[in-house]
Formats: sequence, structure tokens, C-alpha cells
Amino acid sequence: MSIYQSDWISFLRQYGPIPRNDNMYDEAIHRIIKRKNIQPIIIESVYLDELVENFNSNNPKSVILTGTAGDGKTYNCREIWLSLNGALEVWQNDDKVKELVLPSSKKLFVIKDLSELKDEDRGILKQFVTSVLNSDDSNVFLIAANDGQLIEAWKHIDSDHQTELVKDCVEDLLVSEIKEKSSFNLKLFNLSQISAARLFPQIVDVVLQHPGWNDCNNCSLREDDQTGNKCPIWENRIRLEGNKDDKLIRSRVTDLLELCELNGVHLPIRQLLLLVSNMLLGHPEAKDRLMSCSDAVKIVGDNRTSFASIYRNILGENLTERRRESTDVFVALGKFGIGYETSNTIDNILIFGADDPDLYSYYEELVLNDTYFGADQTFRANQKNYLEGVPDSGEAFLNSLRSQRQRLFFVIPRDKEEELKLWHLTTFQFAGEFLSDVYRVSKNGKVATPITSRISQGLNRIFTGLLAKNNDELILATSGSHSQAKVSRIFEESISVPKKRGESMQIKINQFGKLVIEVRLSPSVDAVELPLQLVRYEFLSRVAEGALPGSFSRECYEDLLGFKSKLLKQLELRRKLDEEDLDNESDLSFRIIRLTPDGLIDDRIVEVNYNE
Repeated sequence: MSIYQSDWISFLRQYGPIPRNDNMYDEAIHRIIKRKNIQPIIIESVYLDELVENFNSNNPKSVILTGTAGDGKTYNCREIWLSLNGALEVWQNDDKVKELVLPSSKKLFVIKDLSELKDEDRGILKQFVTSVLNSDDSNVFLIAANDGQLIEAWKHIDSDHQTELVKDCVEDLLVSEIKEKSSFNLKLFNLSQISAARLFPQIVDVVLQHPGWNDCNNCSLREDDQTGNKCPIWENRIRLEGNKDDKLIRSRVTDLLELCELNGVHLPIRQLLLLVSNMLLGHPEAKDRLMSCSDAVKIVGDNRTSFASIYRNILGENLTERRRESTDVFVALGKFGIGYETSNTIDNILIFGADDPDLYSYYEELVLNDTYFGADQTFRANQKNYLEGVPDSGEAFLNSLRSQRQRLFFVIPRDKEEELKLWHLTTFQFAGEFLSDVYRVSKNGKVATPITSRISQGLNRIFTGLLAKNNDELILATSGSHSQAKVSRIFEESISVPKKRGESMQIKINQFGKLVIEVRLSPSVDAVELPLQLVRYEFLSRVAEGALPGSFSRECYEDLLGFKSKLLKQLELRRKLDEEDLDNESDLSFRIIRLTPDGLIDDRIVEVNYNE
């Protein structure tokens, strides 16, 4: 058997979740590339052309690159340096501040890591302040630093009026998520704003199309020899590539990453490279749990290829629990509970599908047709032992079952997603709807009325503490003493959900590009917004369907009560502006709400008279 030891596979392996993965850092990448003569993995920078154009212009502005570790700050700095004809050997020396003359004759100072500046070198930041406040200054800067380093740096500069101006400008740019402010000769690029869902398909393409895969042409395990002896690395590559019209795995992973972003989780390029490497090379029995060529040979020989499944590797199942829980991308994906969540239909297909005529067509399509990672020898043996009641067979089969649920999430065809309730294989049963019918629709149009009605019903159940079915109006109620009570029976106001008399509730993208629930009480007062992410959407949808508010998320419940308090404050403001509900000196009345037999909120007036 001819087994080729590929330098490319060894290089790709270094990007995975292994100890001392030094080549995750830009400086080390080029040392390895030069030593092994391997073409680098080049991920197109979103801002690089704009940055180079700025420094090549007649009036360049200073630039701050910020973002979390792994977002590509050092990479962008190096590419800018080289694009401006800076020498590679100068870039690679130990100088913390590098200098270069620009086409405009201005001098560029590059600080590729602000945290590396020693106290005696921080005086250069005074020059940075001057360059930001004076567009005619002869110096411009390129500084890379994360948010914390930017804030900390000012503590080491003697404070004066000019320094405070620039400090406040930088903080405003960070908070408002904009690139520049008028009258300041500065641009700030936050690389953490780059979408992981946008980058992931590009990273997959770059890795899969790398010429290093040509090494595999010399390996006898590349092609199936009709005994199933096929390299699991190559099999994972084929599956990740997909066919021309259906790249299902990357599509589902992209959906998960986009949902993570909507939930406020940012994953940098470094984590996405780690994910792709693990998807292709993961195996729990390989050295460092990532396969090399020699590992693949042994795994094939021992008939352990099923544990190299790309579907398990997406979720880090090849890793120890400790390693998985210390890796950001697997922590984020793990919150979906794929493999641990299921439905009766899916489990019945996997367990009884071979013998049930009603389920056999599903079993054949989704299980039997995949003899490599689906109906392989391990799964069928565990299934047989479980059904026959072999002692101590339960744990092995449950592990196999979890792996098959994970596989099904990434292979169930699009035309069967609704029929088989794909998202019931995750913690978030409404995630697919949230992504496709709420977030993506709201960017270009109006969210469908049934969805808005369900969300308003969920809000009403939280605002009142009653199992109300009202969905065309928001009911604001209190307990009489405060608005945070679990059950509120004193009616304050109803707000129309469809647009009516200046009132409305809608799900929309606001002016900052964020998905929100917006409630307008009238044209005379500001609208109240609640950021809407996946967890809150799932929570409101579950509550609308009958779940108790505290059973899913205590944090969401408290956030929504806070939202109710803001609405009540705006209601009070509207009353003052419109001179509503002026108190009568002798009479006080209020309205008590109750549920009708149909589950709708009704109210009755209670009057209290004070007689002298």
C-alpha cells in the first residue's frame, strides 16, 4: 500500500485545536511556510484595499485596527506594509515601531501590537495625537490594538486638552461602531464587525482548493478499494465540498454561525480556521485528536473511520470535554445542543426505521445510503444489540444515536426540513424561522403578520402574567405598586400592534443595523426598542405556545419586564404631553383585568369614592 505523507496535511493540522498551535499567529505562519515551502492559506481581507488606498492617497489618515485576538490585525498590518513596498526583513525584525515613507512624502509609523510598546516608547503616542488633530502633520500612523489596549494606552500619556479630544474620539468610534468623525484625521476599523458567517464559506473554499491536496494523488487510500478502505480525511473533504448545486454542510454551518452572531457571539478568523481544520482532520484516537496521514492509515486498518465523521467534528466531538469547553467556536456551537436534542420522528427513524414500513423510506435515504458515516458496521452492531436487549449495550448505542442525530442535522435535505422538523434537533426549535423568516426578511421587507402576532402574544403573557391569547394589541398592566410583579392585573393601556393612530409594534432592522422589536405609543413620544436575538425570540415563541416564563430563561424574563418598564415610562410621558387621565380630586378609578373563557383579556372599572 502506497501511503504519501503530506506536508499539506501536517500544515493544516497545525490550525486545529492542538497544544502550542503557534502557526495560528501571523509571525509564525511565515516561518513554517518558508521552511516547508507550502503555499499559505490566504483569506481575502475585507478592508485591505480600502486601507492601502488610504495610505497611497495624497492626504492619508491615521488608522487604528481593532478587534479580538485572531481577527487578523497583524495580518492586515503586514499586508499593508508590503503593499506600500515595505521590506519584508524590516517587518520581521524586532522593532516595535516601524517607519516607512508614503507616496505623499508623509512618514508612516506602524505599531503592529500596541501592548508590546514599552513605557519609554509610549511617547510616540503624543505624535499620534498631533497627527489626528492636524491633517497637515507630516506623520500618519497605523496602530493595531484590541479595545482594552486602546483604552489602557491613554493612562500612560500625559493628559492635556488635545489628548482628551483624541481619547474621546477613539471611544466614540468604538461605541458608535463608525469609522470616522469629522475634524479628526483618523479612521478606526473594527475587525470584530466582520461577519463570521460571511467569512466561513470563503475559508472553506480557500482550504479545499489549496494545491496541497495534490499530495493526495499519490496515496492509495484516496479511492475506495470496494472494501471501505478509504481515507477519512479525503472523505471529509469530499463531503465538505458537496456538489455544485448543493453545498449542504457549509450552508448549515453558515446558518449556525449567523445565529451565533445574532446572539451576540463573535468568532474571529482564527476560530474559523480551527473549525475547518477540525472538521477535516478530527478523530478521537489520533495524536492530539487530529489525523495525520499515518493516523489515517491506522484508523482505516482498525475499522474506526466512523469516529472521523465530519458531522461530529463540526461540534468538536473528537476532543476531550475540557478542550471543547475551552475553544470558543465549539462553546458557541455547543449551545445548540445538536445530538442531545431530538424528536420522536427522528429517533424512531434511527432506531426502528429498518423494520417499520412507514419509516423505511426515510431510513433508507438518510441512514442506509451512507455506509461510511451512517449505516456503518459500528452503528448497525450497536443498534442490533440494543434492540435485542444485549446487556450493557445501551450506552454504546446512545453514543451512536447522538452521532447519527448530529449527522442528520447536516444531511436532511432542504425539501424535508419542515416535514422532519430539522430545528427540533437543536435547543432552539424556532431558530430556522428566526433566521429565514424574521432576520433575513426584515432586512428587505416586513415580517409576516402571524409571526408578529405570536411575539405580541408572548409579550402579553409576560406583561400580565396571564395565559392571554390577545395578539393584535399589547396589554400594559401593573400590580398597582410596581411593574415587575409576576402577575399584573391593573390595566394601564393597550397598544395596537398593526399601525393605528400612531401606535404600532413591529419587528425591524433599526438605523444601526440591529434587529429589534419596536413599539410606538404615539407620534409625540420616542419609540421603545428591544434588541431581538435568538434566545429572546425562542423564549417569546415558547411562552406564546404555553411554556411558563421562568422555565426557559430567567434572564430573558427579567429583560422583558425591563422592556415593559420602559414602555410604561413612555406611556406616562405620552399622557403628560397629551394631557390624558387628569386626576379627579374626589374620584379615583382603575381597571382590573381578567381572562374570559376564550382566553382573551377583559377589564372592568373599579371606582373608589372619597367622601368628606
